[in-house]
Amino acid sequence: MEHSSRRAILAALLANLAIAVAKVIGFAFTGAASMLAEAVHSLADTTNQGLLFLGGARARKAATPEHPFGYGRERFFWAFVVALVIFSAGSMFALFEGVDKLRHPHKLESVGWAVGILVVSMAMEGFSFRTAVHESKRTKGDESWWRFIRRSKTPELPVVLLEDFGALIGLALALVGIGLAEITGNARFDALGSVAIAILLAAIAITLVVEMKSLLIGESASPAVVARICAAVESSDLVQSVIHLRTEHLGPDELLVGAKVAFDTSLDVHALAQAIDDVEANVRAVVPEARVIYIEPDVRKPLDAGAEAARKEEAHG
Repeated sequence: MEHSSRRAILAALLANLAIAVAKVIGFAFTGAASMLAEAVHSLADTTNQGLLFLGGARARKAATPEHPFGYGRERFFWAFVVALVIFSAGSMFALFEGVDKLRHPHKLESVGWAVGILVVSMAMEGFSFRTAVHESKRTKGDESWWRFIRRSKTPELPVVLLEDFGALIGLALALVGIGLAEITGNARFDALGSVAIAILLAAIAITLVVEMKSLLIGESASPAVVARICAAVESSDLVQSVIHLRTEHLGPDELLVGAKVAFDTSLDVHALAQAIDDVEANVRAVVPEARVIYIEPDVRKPLDAGAEAARKEEAHG
């Protein structure tokens, strides 16, 4: 796991643990449904950071005969589990608590405690979110934040970003719910705050489930990386062209590359083997994450203009 990911996860874990304790104390004094929902939310987030660390540790296991490509996808799997935890332990509990308080409202107590704890929690969560944003900028580049979350092959940073962003919005919803309940004397506003938190967490969980499912199934390298690989292959004087190329992420920083390549037809077996080795070295020089490369030499078949254009588009992603 990269240093940037570990730092973001650690900041989130420490912040969420402190916030969870504070919210539990706040619920004990106030009995506010949205405060309890937020406490469970923070406890779930703390557990999630532990799961992300677990995934990073397990992904470092050496390849085995049963798993010859290693365990890099463990990081995708545990990020997927995190999404399920957010949905089950966070969203569903908040929804249950909110609906129960809508049916059986009761007056809040010690509202000042709740407001103070929520404000302090927002400050700590803001620190965690700022750290996640800072660390993500190292890899985000010029992409929008939404595109970064959708396209990132490093699961931990999008997970922490969405968790922290959701936590800040959830704290604001809890603050509004408790404030309206106190101002109007209607405790159902607090319950509605809990329901709103449940909907927010469900949206975040569904987003993460969709993205982690895509990574688990197997995603190709980005178009920019595919273009660099093709250029590296075709930079050899002994390569005529790339016939077609396939890539798949075995982990966030591990890439499988398979290519069918047209080489100079005058090469003998030994020269061809050396040419393939040189092509692999060229690819690894520009794309270090290309850990596993399979090059298949082949002969290009005559194509019409339309088929040739389609071939080039396929080869270059």
